[in-house]
Order: sequence, then structure tokens, then C-alpha cells
Amino acid sequence: MKNGKKKQTQSKNEEKSQSQSQPQRIRKSPCSDCGGQVRRKTVSQEFEREGIRVKISGIEAWVCSRCGEIYFEPEGADRLVQAANCLFALAVAGKQYKGKVAAVLS
Repeated sequence: MKNGKKKQTQSKNEEKSQSQSQPQRIRKSPCSDCGGQVRRKTVSQEFEREGIRVKISGIEAWVCSRCGEIYFEPEGADRLVQAANCLFALAVAGKQYKGKVAAVLS
């Protein structure tokens, strides 16, 4: 049983090191559009669908210091789209679509 536990611990450590190395790879990679340096920043994104606008603030992302291109860590864009879809559903359900619906991530 000790070997089974040791293998589980090793695989968990490998997963952690892989997930931790992703931000380092993004940081070290130049911008794919202009070759500029990317830096970690907190950004806001606004989405519009069928006349409804939603804004999500407090998003951690990598932003090119030269051209402003935004990069997300793996699965970050998917989570952002999920959050936007939830806000669109909330706006429609609450009939709040005359203005904006906003969320702040913390």
C-alpha cells in the first residue's frame, strides 16, 4: 500500500508542477501579435448579445505591454465565457437588459 500512496503523491505533485509552470510559460512567451512582453494584470471584459451588455471586472490575465492583446491561462477563457453566459441568463430572467449587468470577481 505504501507504493500506491507514493504513486498518488507523485502524480499530484506532477499535476501541481504542470499547472504552476503554465503561468511561467505565458509570462516568458512574447506576444503572438507584436512580439511585446506580456505582464499579469487585472482586466475587465464587456460582452454584448441581442442588445444586452454584461461586464465582468477583476479578471486576472496576461496583457501585452505593447499592443494590449489579452491572454488567459488554460481554461481561463472558458470560465470567463461561463460567467458571461450566467450574467446574460440573469439579465434576461430579471428583465434587466435596458442597461448593463456587471459582476466583479474577487
